[in-house]
Amino acid sequence: MDTLKAFLRHPTGMIGLVILVAVLALAAAAPVLFPDSPWDMVGAPFQPPLSEGLLLGSDMLGRDVAAGIAYGARVSLMIGIAATLAAVLIGVAIGAVAGYFGDKVDDAMMRLTELFQTIPGFILAILLVATLGPTLTHVVVAIGAVSWPPVARLTRAEFLRLRGREFVQAAVCQGQPPLVVVLRHILPNALSPIIVTGSLTIATSILVESALSFMGLGDPNLMSWGFMIGASRTVIRQAWWMSVFPGIAILLTVLAINLVGEGLNDTLNPRVARKVRAA
Repeated sequence: MDTLKAFLRHPTGMIGLVILVAVLALAAAAPVLFPDSPWDMVGAPFQPPLSEGLLLGSDMLGRDVAAGIAYGARVSLMIGIAATLAAVLIGVAIGAVAGYFGDKVDDAMMRLTELFQTIPGFILAILLVATLGPTLTHVVVAIGAVSWPPVARLTRAEFLRLRGREFVQAAVCQGQPPLVVVLRHILPNALSPIIVTGSLTIATSILVESALSFMGLGDPNLMSWGFMIGASRTVIRQAWWMSVFPGIAILLTVLAINLVGEGLNDTLNPRVARKVRAA
């Protein structure tokens, strides 16, 4: 409860939370607000914002830009969360094994992590999607595959810090198996920085997904913000709203997630949290 109260008193964290809740509400209400498919033609092409029945205008095929943004929010958030979960699971597993066992196991795991870090993440994501095919599952796999190394290194550092603590050594002396020691004693005490890193990874995943869709490597059956910007880049002078509004949606969502992540970091950091609670 103290942590929640401290977060609620964090100004930038609350601003980010309000924006993020608004985006989530828009994504959840998309089928209600726009019953028709975002791919359907609902008006004449290139209708400007505030035209009759078109709040944010229409694109070159007469599709509703507002509907595209609402349904695009569902796609971006879904991919961002799914890819982050995959990255966190992989990163925590590798980092936990490396940090707990150390020695040669640690060296092998860290060499694998460094191998992935030497390859530019976005280039690797492009290669994976281009090889596997531009489907929703493959985009999630590609983004997860390039996002786990920072989580692994953070988890390893936390495990190296905690494995020598008295309560961990006591559990080992009691004969508890390594899996129990990791899951019951070390991991719960290492969750705070992992949660913060995971929240920030969602924002990065959304940016990577938007960039992939912009390049035509997103799922062609799903409307996304990156696809909308990519499809409208050739007519940006004629119909600025087609790219500006999806760009604003990406900006606000990523900004909101980063602000929430900053708030979580300040709240879960013991030194900063004490200052916030005392304020």
